[in-house]
Amino acid sequence: MSRILMVLTSHDQLGNTGLKTGFWLEEFAAPYYVFRDAGCDITLASPAGGQPPLDPKSDEPDFQTAATHRFRADEEAMALLAATHKLADMQIDEFDAVFYPGGHGPLWDLAEDRHSIALIEQAIAAGKPVATVCHAPGVLRHTRAADGSPLVLGHQVTGFSNSEEAAVQLTDVVPFLVEEMLQANGGDYRKGPDWQPFVLRDGLLITGQNPASSEQTAETLLAALAE
Repeated sequence: MSRILMVLTSHDQLGNTGLKTGFWLEEFAAPYYVFRDAGCDITLASPAGGQPPLDPKSDEPDFQTAATHRFRADEEAMALLAATHKLADMQIDEFDAVFYPGGHGPLWDLAEDRHSIALIEQAIAAGKPVATVCHAPGVLRHTRAADGSPLVLGHQVTGFSNSEEAAVQLTDVVPFLVEEMLQANGGDYRKGPDWQPFVLRDGLLITGQNPASSEQTAETLLAALAE
């Protein structure tokens, strides 16, 4: 049974807009059920612990899927989410893989969180896959390989594209653009059409472009674990 750590944001402010942000419901719910239905042991963590903030926009009717409806009817899953562990208490040797759901929140906290950065670096060094989707590839911003170079250097990676960020009119609100950051760190950034599923796997790094990619990103992580 694979042990998967899912790391969620604790950040709920959308820059200085006065609006709320957090994690994107579909990007948590779809992977959660991919892992649970595969019999994985799932642990949830966040920088602050407890209930992570949900991006209210991801709760709107237009963004609901079979996975989000299933989650809303799943008292056990909702109770787990309400009581996430503190990220600082997590040790990578207790897990086989790490998964980061997106939402805009991670751009502010997890991208800069020293515990998150260390966890990812330790996972890769231990030969354990790390998967991120949509805005969550932002958590790779300061991560380094063993030789000190950026972790994404020379790797095929994807993440929320500049054109998708422009479409949701947050280009000037976010602290950095995922696509530009990955390119600046030497990543071989690639993307599919906006809002369509697109997932890349390069060694131990698995990245998905947008909310539509969340289920496939989780399935790719399971495939990596099965090898």
